[in-house]
Amino acid sequence: MTTATLDRTADTTVSYEDIQAFLFAEARALDDREWDTWLTFYHKDCPFWMPAWDDYDTLTEDPLNEMSLMYYPNKQGIEDRVFRIKTDRSSATSLPEPRTSHYLSGIEVVSREGSQIKLRFNWQTLSYRYGKTDQHWGTSFYTLDTSGPKLLITDKKVVLKNDHIHHVIDVYHT
Repeated sequence: MTTATLDRTADTTVSYEDIQAFLFAEARALDDREWDTWLTFYHKDCPFWMPAWDDYDTLTEDPLNEMSLMYYPNKQGIEDRVFRIKTDRSSATSLPEPRTSHYLSGIEVVSREGSQIKLRFNWQTLSYRYGKTDQHWGTSFYTLDTSGPKLLITDKKVVLKNDHIHHVIDVYHT
């Protein structure tokens, strides 16, 4: 798989179709277990955060001081997680890896400021492993950097709506 079709010149206006293609390509990289390709979607300083729901059914607001379902402060943390997935060096990862299908909807451009685009979209992921199908769904909030030859995610917040989970949630579920 390649993301070459997503390369662009810096002076090109990013269309809604470009944004869709970018998001669909990221989801496809996860579904195809193309971990190294998936990592190319992220800026080196991109935090990846999945807040938890507290006892009052409110999302936590501070990943450094409150419970999170997942938090990586930058791409290095995401790369470490991918390394563990690829090398089976995690108690949360076991073979076979789940087969996933990601579905995106309601892609909304929330704002455009300079070279930043803020997005909101809904998603559902079906995963199959050990003869059982699980589903996860939620809303994601991305900030994209459009200044370079390729769009990059500079901030990612994933709100898992069905957080009563009976196993570890991982990056490929989002």
